[in-house]
Amino acid sequence: MRRTHLNAHSLRKFVLLSGIAVLAFGSMAVSKEWVSGIIWPEPAVVVPGPVGGPPSDAIVLFDGKDLSQWNGADKWVVEDGAASPRGGEIRTKAAFGDCQFHIEWATPEQVSGSGQGRGNSGIFFGGQYEIQVLDSFENKTYFDGQAGALYKSKPPLVNASRKPGEWQTYDIVYNAPRFNEQGTIVKPGYVTVLHNGVLVQNHTEILGETAYESPPILKPHGPAPIRLQYHGNPVRFRNIWLREITEPSPVRPE
Repeated sequence: MRRTHLNAHSLRKFVLLSGIAVLAFGSMAVSKEWVSGIIWPEPAVVVPGPVGGPPSDAIVLFDGKDLSQWNGADKWVVEDGAASPRGGEIRTKAAFGDCQFHIEWATPEQVSGSGQGRGNSGIFFGGQYEIQVLDSFENKTYFDGQAGALYKSKPPLVNASRKPGEWQTYDIVYNAPRFNEQGTIVKPGYVTVLHNGVLVQNHTEILGETAYESPPILKPHGPAPIRLQYHGNPVRFRNIWLREITEPSPVRPE
């Protein structure tokens, strides 16, 4: 048998490492889990649904069949599972506050016009905050007015537009601003937007009404219908749904 001899230096190193290992194991053995004391309600089970399709708790606003969930749709046409404007905006019959919103849209394959005159529409939250819809594929315009912009407030982080005629998606998280009884804002509103799966608005603060001819001004409001704009261009929409966002109410320790 071969014997291994440890010199004094190696022996001291071995003892030191052994001691560290014992201390680490002992520390693990006596450590306790930190508990906040907050009692959270159990999260509800939501079935995600197909890719791009509505989850089990979604409110379906347009499933390709009719626009019965909208007001003002008498001048819109439903064809091949998509809705197209022929005049006038439409707005949901129900009013909404905080929500997760999904919509698919396509501008005409045959390009006509330029700038703001090419596939122009918009989605309004709170009755006054517009996420711009536009054919921004190789189409120059002012940056805070292109696709994915919080109109006249903030340009998109990037231009994630597909080619004209191709279906595009918006997934939008809208957090409504809060006002007190005197109409003073007590909590800012925010919007997060993914355009074709790409983040283009990252928890962007809402500064006020998004208008072409005036700066953003906050006006007190509560839940409001969601509006789809008619801007004279033949844009198509499909697969529109939303989920209302409700925060859990935990029981906190006294």
